[in-house]
Amino acid sequence: MNKELLKQLAPNPGRYPLLPELSPEAELALLCRVLFREGYNDHIAGHITYQQADGTFLVNPWELAWDELTASDILTIDSRGKVVKGDWNVTPAINLHMDIHTVRENVGVIIHNHSHYGSIWAAAHRVPPIYDQTSAQCSSELVLHHEYEGTVNDQDKGRAAIEALGGANWALLANHGVLIVAKDIAQAYLRASTLEWRCHMAWSVEALGTEGTPLDASVAKQTGDMIEGNGFPFYWEAMARRVIRQDSSVLE
Repeated sequence: MNKELLKQLAPNPGRYPLLPELSPEAELALLCRVLFREGYNDHIAGHITYQQADGTFLVNPWELAWDELTASDILTIDSRGKVVKGDWNVTPAINLHMDIHTVRENVGVIIHNHSHYGSIWAAAHRVPPIYDQTSAQCSSELVLHHEYEGTVNDQDKGRAAIEALGGANWALLANHGVLIVAKDIAQAYLRASTLEWRCHMAWSVEALGTEGTPLDASVAKQTGDMIEGNGFPFYWEAMARRVIRQDSSVLE
């Protein structure tokens, strides 16, 4: 975020730093832990890749649930998806991530999971309406990939999901789950948490048995452009601190 804009929005010193100095491995472990609490919790399903400056990628191991990861569990893989550092194994579906990183050079983080409420809307083949400000934190179009032909570890099926995503930032994969791309960890968290909140809120409104009133499309876009455009300062940091307070072993 622009430092001058941040200074205008938050001129008082507060308690800094907001987070301790984190290794990239700790950042990824924290993201997994935070998102697990917000519905990205389908057993051991799901993977996140985090591109590094040297051309390698960090990824969570296949064998571990997202709520038990620590920094030392995070793997380093090369551009072919082969483990070059770490004691665990990488998911067979890593080809989905490698292909996206190849075609979209500005993408630093990719999340694929079967989030609880996201998967409900994916199963219904419907894009959830935006009913509140938190659901509108990101303004880009939510893509729906209609076809489910098997798990994305099959290269052809993975590439079909990539083609459906196109240049979008997030997608619902029919009868499967969600796919999110971002430039960095903080943006990835903002998009992933907004998507699951939006899906949960829309499901809850429909559960009332009455027709809800979505936000006006122009208001939703204006809200998303402002919030995501500013990077929503302090949002990711606050949720990461919560995990660290409750289990500081995540950083080890």
